[in-house]
Amino acid sequence: MGFFKRIKEGLKKTRDNISEKINGIINSFTKIDEDFFEELEETLISADVGVKTSELVCKKLREEVKKKGLTDPKGIKNTLASVISGILEGSTNLKLNHKPAVILIVGVNGVGKTTTIGKLAYMLKNKGNKLILGAGDTFRAAASEQLDIWAQRVGCPIVKQQEGSDAAAVIFDTISSAKAHGADVIICDTAGRLHTKNNLMRELEKIQRIINRELPESDKEVLLVIDASTGQNGLNQAIEFKKFLDLTGIILTKLDGTARGGIVLAIKEELELPVKFIGVGEDLESLREFDSRQFSEALFEKEEE
Repeated sequence: MGFFKRIKEGLKKTRDNISEKINGIINSFTKIDEDFFEELEETLISADVGVKTSELVCKKLREEVKKKGLTDPKGIKNTLASVISGILEGSTNLKLNHKPAVILIVGVNGVGKTTTIGKLAYMLKNKGNKLILGAGDTFRAAASEQLDIWAQRVGCPIVKQQEGSDAAAVIFDTISSAKAHGADVIICDTAGRLHTKNNLMRELEKIQRIINRELPESDKEVLLVIDASTGQNGLNQAIEFKKFLDLTGIILTKLDGTARGGIVLAIKEELELPVKFIGVGEDLESLREFDSRQFSEALFEKEEE
């Protein structure tokens, strides 16, 4: 199955939530007026697009409607898809040129960090990178063992210590090993215990300081993993993490199991952070680089060009 078709299937619940409601609005109006835009904005807000971003979508759509001279609501769908695609546009490429580059994976427990690391490692290894994983989640029971299983599956080394060890020390050892073995990319797992938020954030800040101290010239990505099914709660998580860390992007998981895929727009616009990867399945190849055009076309069931 092509990934575009997988995205279409994965976005079915979100599409049902957004596109079908929009179709209802389109079919109930005979002209594009302020009442039409008010209904559209309310629909977008209810689909976890967020108030600020819904207002922006409607503002840009008004501009396009005026520019194109559109009057019939039935002709607005492709224009709406283009507006959404434009809002989501941005660089999604990982910056991994100066070696060893570091990818720090953060997020609360249960969002799929460990699985995401495994899929990301698989992707990067297939692109010819020499990898090493750092099991920095020393708080959650069996976290390092789970990451070890992924490391074996992908075929890359892992640095880990026993449960309860200092996470920053694990990352320091991982960096030392990467230098010694000429690794191209270091991927670091971290804890995600939200109930002790201040301790967690201090630990993450310490890890980031060590990475910056030991690898001052290396490229660094700090990617926040968000479970798409949490909707606006995922946005709130991102706001908290952004207070303490230099986030460079978002990985959105479990898109195939939720009707709240509209959160992609809110994250991009309200946090000014690119969604770099999306997950729409369980297998190793189900994590892919985010493509704004494909996403908007899949959301509105446009045919692949």
